[in-house]
Amino acid sequence: MKVLKSIAAALTVCLLALPAWAEIKIKEVTSPGGVTAWLVEDHSIPFTALELRFRGGTSLDKPGKRGATYLMAGLLEEGAGPLAAQDYARTVESLAAGFSYDADKDTVSISAQFLSENRDQAVDLLRQTIHEPRFDQDALDRVRAQVLAGLRADAKDPNDIAGRVFSQMAFGDHPYGTEGNGTIESVTALTRQDMFDAHDAVFARDRLYVGAVGDITEAELGALLDTLLGGLPDAGAPIPGAAEVTIDGGVTVVDYDTPQSVALFGHAGIERDDPRYFAAYLLNQILGGGSFDSRLMSEVREKRGLTYGVYSYLVPRDLGAVYMGSVASANGKIAETVEVIQAEWAKLAVEGVTEKELQDAKTYLTGAYPLRFDGNSRIASILAGMQMDDLPIDYVATRNDKVNAVTLEEINKVAAEILLPDQLHFIVVGRPEGLQSTN
Repeated sequence: MKVLKSIAAALTVCLLALPAWAEIKIKEVTSPGGVTAWLVEDHSIPFTALELRFRGGTSLDKPGKRGATYLMAGLLEEGAGPLAAQDYARTVESLAAGFSYDADKDTVSISAQFLSENRDQAVDLLRQTIHEPRFDQDALDRVRAQVLAGLRADAKDPNDIAGRVFSQMAFGDHPYGTEGNGTIESVTALTRQDMFDAHDAVFARDRLYVGAVGDITEAELGALLDTLLGGLPDAGAPIPGAAEVTIDGGVTVVDYDTPQSVALFGHAGIERDDPRYFAAYLLNQILGGGSFDSRLMSEVREKRGLTYGVYSYLVPRDLGAVYMGSVASANGKIAETVEVIQAEWAKLAVEGVTEKELQDAKTYLTGAYPLRFDGNSRIASILAGMQMDDLPIDYVATRNDKVNAVTLEEINKVAAEILLPDQLHFIVVGRPEGLQSTN
């Protein structure tokens, strides 16, 4: 209990002692061994957050080994070096440290938090995770069982069903076309050697991005980076090529016995490095970005009462971008819901937005931006993400200026270019009345 209270206290103080977002000073640090990281120093508390990102993610899975990277990431906390799973967990806890691991389509990430007094021991333990994973068979069997339980649950979840169908239709045979956590069959067949192979594919210097925030100097971070990451191979497995978005306009109904249908809709999107991205970002906020003032929320929920919520969102992944949205409605109302969304998508593409809508979206997005910087760990994650997106180191200070610089002419030109109502496809999972598949 004493250790747990120490962790809680450290995390609480961490949240209370952050620099104001506008005052964040990001430094680029290169270790003696050549590892680069972005650092925000904050010596107000003896605590550091570290974010490691490795590009490639579950898209690196070998043919026939779908789910290997995802399962491997889940096993990283199940023992390393001389420590089996339980001993490893006890040691992390005794240091009042926190490590977490995740894998998505583009990235394997490691998040670490530790007190300054325990920095060396925590870093050594994390180094073992990266360089000396055990992948013991009993741990593999246990974590595999958890993944399989999740897959079985996903197979009955209308949202997950819609997501799988959309991905397959949008990306076909590309790794984006299937779920990164694998299938019952593929995960069941994975072996211990597959875990080592997945590990070797991911952990390399040619795809590494690091963010650090807290009680650590540039020199200390440089030494830490070489201790933690020195010895990584120069290159990992080849990252797949770009994904072509192959989905066409229409409706696909997936029969599922439920009183409420779930719909996922979308078409090709816009890349993060496209010069039109900020205009597209503002456009999406106006269309369905999450506020109750969005057009979709107003037309579908407020005026017609067809749903509790409807949203649209840009999904600019590393290898391919889509523009998507989601909604749920009663089986007897989903057909009308689809019609209203289609109409609003087309209307905005033709007529564009108003000056007031643009200014309101700017006010909302610039005002909400500082709220992202709500903890050392969150800031470390932002730093790593900025590097992966190839953003400049002063982006935090200039981002709102870029939002405010978008003109009405520019956003309406982009609306006509990226909103593709004829290509908008709806995946509807349920038993919708008056709605049938068009393909």
